[in-house]
Order: sequence, then C-alpha cells, then structure tokens
Amino acid sequence: MAKQVMLKFTDVPRLMPEKREADARTEDFDEIYRQFADAKAAEQASRCSQCGVPFCQTHCPLHNNIPDWLKLTAEGRLHEAYEISQATNTFPEICGRICPQDRLCEGNCVIEQSGHGTVTIGSIEKYITDTAWEKGWVKPIQPARERTESVGIIGAGPGGLAAADMLRRAGVQVTVYDRYDRAGGLMVYGIPGFKLEKYVTERRNTQLSEGGVELRMNVNVGEDISFSDIKDKHDAVVIATGVYKSRDLAGPGAGLGGIVRALDYLTASNKHTLGDHVPEFENGELNAEGKRVVVIGGGDTAMDCVRTAIRQGATSVKCLYRRDRANMPGSQRETQNAEEEGVEFVWLAAPKGFTGEGSVKGVMVSKMRLGAPDATGRQSPEEIPGGDYVEDADLVIKALGFEPEDLPALWGQPELEVTRWGTVKADFRTHETPMKGVYAVGDIVRGASLVVWAIRDGREAAEAILSQFAATSKPVAAE
Repeated sequence: MAKQVMLKFTDVPRLMPEKREADARTEDFDEIYRQFADAKAAEQASRCSQCGVPFCQTHCPLHNNIPDWLKLTAEGRLHEAYEISQATNTFPEICGRICPQDRLCEGNCVIEQSGHGTVTIGSIEKYITDTAWEKGWVKPIQPARERTESVGIIGAGPGGLAAADMLRRAGVQVTVYDRYDRAGGLMVYGIPGFKLEKYVTERRNTQLSEGGVELRMNVNVGEDISFSDIKDKHDAVVIATGVYKSRDLAGPGAGLGGIVRALDYLTASNKHTLGDHVPEFENGELNAEGKRVVVIGGGDTAMDCVRTAIRQGATSVKCLYRRDRANMPGSQRETQNAEEEGVEFVWLAAPKGFTGEGSVKGVMVSKMRLGAPDATGRQSPEEIPGGDYVEDADLVIKALGFEPEDLPALWGQPELEVTRWGTVKADFRTHETPMKGVYAVGDIVRGASLVVWAIRDGREAAEAILSQFAATSKPVAAE
C-alpha cells in the first residue's frame, strides 16, 4: 500500500519544475507531488458552479461534458472523469495543453464572467488524461470485430488521426499516408515542446499503430503515390492535409539571408528537440541563439516563434504587429506568457522592407493607426506619414499565416472542387466532398484553424463514413 504523505504549504516550492530533479532523490517526492496535484485539480474543479446553461460546454467545439467531469474530479473520481472526458474527445490531453481556453471554454465560464477568475478547465483536462495514462486506464484499440471496408486518410495531423482512431475502433481497415517521417502533423513539427511535449503525441501514434492503423510515412501523394491509386484502393478517402503554404512578404530586401518562414524555423527547432540532425539549426540559419530576433505577425504561430527564440538564447526578441493588442488574432494568454518571458511587442507596426547586404540587419517599419472598420467590422490599419524607422534584426521570422496548396494541380485531380480561397469544398455536416466517397476535414476545409476543430471534423467524418458503410452493409470479415 502506498505510503501516506501529508502535504503542507511549505512543500509547494519543492514542486516547482526547477526543483524537481534535485528533490527526486527523496523517497517521498512522487507521493507528495501526486497528492498536491490531486488536491489542486480537486480544488479548481470544485469551483465550478454547475450552472444551468453550461457555457463552457457550448463554447467547446467538441461540446465536451465539462461540468460532469469537473464534478467527478472534485469528488476524487478521476477514472470516471476520464471516461466522460474521452467519450467526446479523441485527444483530451492534447487539447488540455494547446487549446486557447481563454477564448473557448474558460473564457465563457460564468465564474470568469462574474469576475472571480475562471475554473482552469484546460489544466484539469490535461491532468485527468495524464493520470489515466499513468494508471493504465487508457486502453489499447481493440475492435469487437473486424470489417472488410478500408479507408485511406491523407494527412497524419489531428483531423486525420481522430478519424483514424474512430474508424479503427469500429473495425475498419485504416491506412494513413503522410509526407513527413512522423505522424502528428503540426502537433509534432509546428507546436513547440514546451507547449506540447513530443511524447504526448508519440504515445497516441503508438496506440494507433499497435491498434492496427497502418501509418505510411514519407509518402508524398502526387509523387510517391497518386490520389487515384489511393481512391481505387479504399472504400473511402479522407483528405486531412492541413494548410502548409506560408504567406509571404514583398518589399526591398525581401530576399536577404536571415529572413525565414515560421514553419521552417519551428520545424527545425522541433526536429532538433527530437534528436534529429538538422544542418540549418546547427549552422545557425534557423537558430536564434545570440541573435536579435524580429517576428512579424500576431497569431498563435507568431507566439510559438517568439517563445521558442527566447528559449534558444536570443539576445532580444520583438514581435511586430500592424494592429493593436485588442485586435490581435492570437491568444491573449500566450501574449501574456511571452511578455513575462521577455518578449517585447511592438504594436501598430508594419514591415515595408529590409536592410542589409547579403544578410538582414534590420526591418524597415511603418508606424500605423487604426482607421475605419473593414467589411468584417474590424478596423483597418493605416500608415502614419513620416513614422518610418528601422528595427535592428539578425533573424526575421515571417509568421503571417498559412494558405492551402493547390491540391487539384498537385494531385492531378481537376474535378476536386475548391473554394475561391483554395480550400476543399465539403459538406459541413458529413464532410463529404462533391467527389463521391471522398471526405475532407480540418484546415484544408476551414483554412488555418485550431487543433480542436480538426479533431471535431475528423470524428464527424468518421461517423458519416460508418453510417455510409452501414447503409451499404458489406459483410463482416471473419474474426
């Protein structure tokens, strides 16, 4: 039986991450840490008012039954809390880490709205599922029976993997094709490890693989295998490629060395963290150490870049955004975290060119002001005459958002219908495209969006595919 250890407030400083390694030698540490974490989760969960209209649930894209698993957590019934949490979310421990709760569930908590500080829903969600993995409550994928139908999924990001999980649990034969060498998409290569530890995604990949999902990595559709071949091989196809084409900047000096894309920078950092040999990181091209860094953009990717640069040892990190703080598209919580870590935000500042010879030495900046609202009601930035100046920089990271690649051209499928923005057309309920048997989910339909929306799309597409299979009623394979 586990030794009971009483936790005192004087023990709390010992639980800080920088203290843990030194204190790990004490035999009581793990038990103290567990009791403290249990107590904090229960304390926060007990603050839920169990309101009649759960705005936290309605503002969650997955409509997770948040009040119920908070109540169970407050009562110490973590196993039951986990069962309810995972019933509607394929990857709750991932959402608990990276969802912008401040503008979803937590931001709409009635406790928050009343001025008493939100219930920390994301941290509790993360803790519940981390505990479930530790305790062995997360079970392997074991279909009750195998089906003969097969589904090909193009893209191993959150949307594709969520669909794969649900389909495989129903006994469907699933093959996932992805151009990269690890499954996870931007969860592996785009999101830094300090926000989403790599093992968290890797253990889900292992669960899928051991459960019978075939992960075919380093496969570039349109080059290594044709879309037609995938479509002919499977009873249904799910397009879950995400959007990876970076928006660019024009202007004088745009081709100078040291001006890089956010995705290239983050991918190099993440691969280095994973132990890969990354020449561009090692030679300093995609490494912020010792450099004056300027990040251009105001979204979540920009926040990932500035916080990564701080951790790499940049001498200074500035973020330029052409609007003000209130109009920033990224998470306010992320912005606050970045400021606390030493990032300087330069609001109402737009780049118009770059200085330097061979390598960038500065960003030519125009000071801006907010003018009349545009068609969406958002105020449009206007240049202030005579307000130009130069921000010194040794490394400039462009975090201006992402656009879809031209899939019809890349795949030789002109009949694959896309919108005027280049996203794939699909039914918003079933996610089926006008091409029969072909579905599309996540960013390739929505444009650059959140992981949680991709998970929802993947789950909904899987449900639609299973309904279609039930209607055609192919015979079940022998067990």
